[in-house]
Amino acid sequence: MRVDPNFITNLSGSLNQSSNLINTLSSELASGMSISQLQDNPVAAAQSTLLDGQIEQYDTFVQTSSGEASMMQVADSTLGDVVTQITQALGLAVQGSNGTENPSDNASVAQSLNGILNQVVSLANTSFQGQFLFSGSQGSVQPFTLNTATTPATVTYAGDTNVQFLETPSGQKLQVNLPGSTVFGTGTTGVIGALSQLAADISGSASTATITADTSTLKTALDQLSTQRSALDSSLAQMNSANTFAQTTGAQLEIAQSGLVSANPETVATQLSSAETQHQALLSVISTLDNQEDLFQAMR
Repeated sequence: MRVDPNFITNLSGSLNQSSNLINTLSSELASGMSISQLQDNPVAAAQSTLLDGQIEQYDTFVQTSSGEASMMQVADSTLGDVVTQITQALGLAVQGSNGTENPSDNASVAQSLNGILNQVVSLANTSFQGQFLFSGSQGSVQPFTLNTATTPATVTYAGDTNVQFLETPSGQKLQVNLPGSTVFGTGTTGVIGALSQLAADISGSASTATITADTSTLKTALDQLSTQRSALDSSLAQMNSANTFAQTTGAQLEIAQSGLVSANPETVATQLSSAETQHQALLSVISTLDNQEDLFQAMR
């Protein structure tokens, strides 16, 4: 009978392979991952790396857009308060232009209008998480300063006119801010300038025609502010929609990635059981060899 001279070597190699397989399957079962090294599955590993980049992009957008949306919501709420204040001012303007008010009445109306002016300037200086909402790109700079030493009172704008955008993963650019000078005006322009002029004219007992003209100017400025607010609201709605889409897409990509690198516990458990059985059979053969007087008896 011819004896295979490589029998012992092959048997030892099979035992090593069996041990390595058991270790690999045990690791997969414990970690739930079928890929721990690139060489395990180069194609799946490359695809997983690509998905990692995409998932990170969506996660980053979700985090950034959530913060921007919060600031935009506060800005919108602030502008809603401004609209309320200006609407009250317009009501006072009607009272001041009816031609029946005496100087004392006009002074009272003017005082109320100046109170509204101060409130509007305060709202225009609203900050959120340490950032002024209406300073353009100069979030750390208080945008408005009211100078009541002039008649009418004037306001100075310290921000800039930069409109900022956030790009979605699909490449769409969404506006995230409203420069204060565009919304509130500066100097003698916008709602602040018109409101200041109205208060000064009523205080000075200007003619009904003048006050009526001031009222018309304030209405126009309010319309311009409302237009800016509508643009912000539209962008906010798109931001929320893009955020939801990014969250959904990111979750789908994570599922796809899991399918590439995760192990099926039931399948791995079955494979591990089979590998352990084969390993025990090899050990049994080796044990038998140790008990034989010579190798030829084991080969019969």
